[in-house]
Amino acid sequence: MKNEILASAGRLEHAMTEALIRLCSVPAVSPHSGGTGEDAKIIELAKIIDELGLKDITIRVEHVDDDKAPSGRRPSLFLEYPGRKSRRLCILSHIDVVPEGDRSAWTLDPFKPEVRGSRIYGRGVSDNGMCLTASLFALKSLQDAGITPEYTVLLAFVADEELGSHYGLEQLIERDIFRADDLVLVPDGGNDAGDFIEVAEKAVWRLKFTVTGKQSHAAYPNHGINACRAANILACEVDRALHERFMQANDVFDPPFSTFEPTKRAANVPAVNIVPGREVFEFDCRVLPGESLDEAERIVRGIVADVETRTGVKVELEIDRSDAAEPTSPESDVCKLLVKSVREVLGIETKCGGVGGGTFAVFFRRKGIPAVVWAQECDGVAHQPDEYTEIAYLVNNAKVFALMMAGDK
Repeated sequence: MKNEILASAGRLEHAMTEALIRLCSVPAVSPHSGGTGEDAKIIELAKIIDELGLKDITIRVEHVDDDKAPSGRRPSLFLEYPGRKSRRLCILSHIDVVPEGDRSAWTLDPFKPEVRGSRIYGRGVSDNGMCLTASLFALKSLQDAGITPEYTVLLAFVADEELGSHYGLEQLIERDIFRADDLVLVPDGGNDAGDFIEVAEKAVWRLKFTVTGKQSHAAYPNHGINACRAANILACEVDRALHERFMQANDVFDPPFSTFEPTKRAANVPAVNIVPGREVFEFDCRVLPGESLDEAERIVRGIVADVETRTGVKVELEIDRSDAAEPTSPESDVCKLLVKSVREVLGIETKCGGVGGGTFAVFFRRKGIPAVVWAQECDGVAHQPDEYTEIAYLVNNAKVFALMMAGDK
């Protein structure tokens, strides 16, 4: 039976490639990042599902209100197919993508994917289009082979993962969708070898600083309050203080320490001879479990107050906090099922560990539902110009998912 499943998935390589290209030709950038959201991509996904001719499936779309979306809401699509057991294997991928970034750094239109040799290039083909497509074709391969899955299959194609899931899983998990005994796989992280299973995540802690001074002519800076200088001081002092205080290491994680990275900075003034009166910048922080985010916040707020006093600016601090959850046990049913399936397809042994955080898995772990994160995917291409995936990885992932659906047969 295993060979039938693998052969069936292998025969779908061309169809998978074409489906992935179609999906990633439809932008699904968050309206909070200048896009229009996931509506058009959900429509295209529904067309592909219909064309596949899958039998006995149940489809529903769940919405979360978002007043910045053109439709006023963000859609997520759920597909369920009954197995021999009522216990479900849930595979969750996300349908949204990050913006293209610097368009000049791309050698193709980010939303016109291309096949080049053994690879597909385009925004979202790796993160998370490859595994989204693979999960759908894993089910198709079972049906083509005439095999009923051991587990009932729930495929979830979810909105808003890239910006924290506030308009996606964060709210959806509070609805009557998931169960305590679900086997949960999140194929949204991995490596080229396919030998790493993520069972733990750091806390995700994001800081946004809005620094307000007083704009003036650069020839008369004494008439203003330079928000740029104050922002520079603030960023450097926050960076130094957090790194000095939080130095704990944990070799389960890669990297094994907490990270505090200044990342995004908004445009300020249009000309060099203007002293900025407003600066906006952000930090993306990934903090080891066991470290106190409350203490980290106290440190940052203390620095903010000090910089305000020293420079005369006012600082607004916004915090987006996602605390770490208890790790998934490597002895959990879903982890053992994944280990076995990867061994069958790739012929390798896997290792379990932790990452910086930010996947769907944390929401399940907080509910006491074991969840694992795995994919065979290209290292370091997510969110980059000329993002790509290997077509072989697309097929391998579909094979692993299909064997997991089939269970221990």
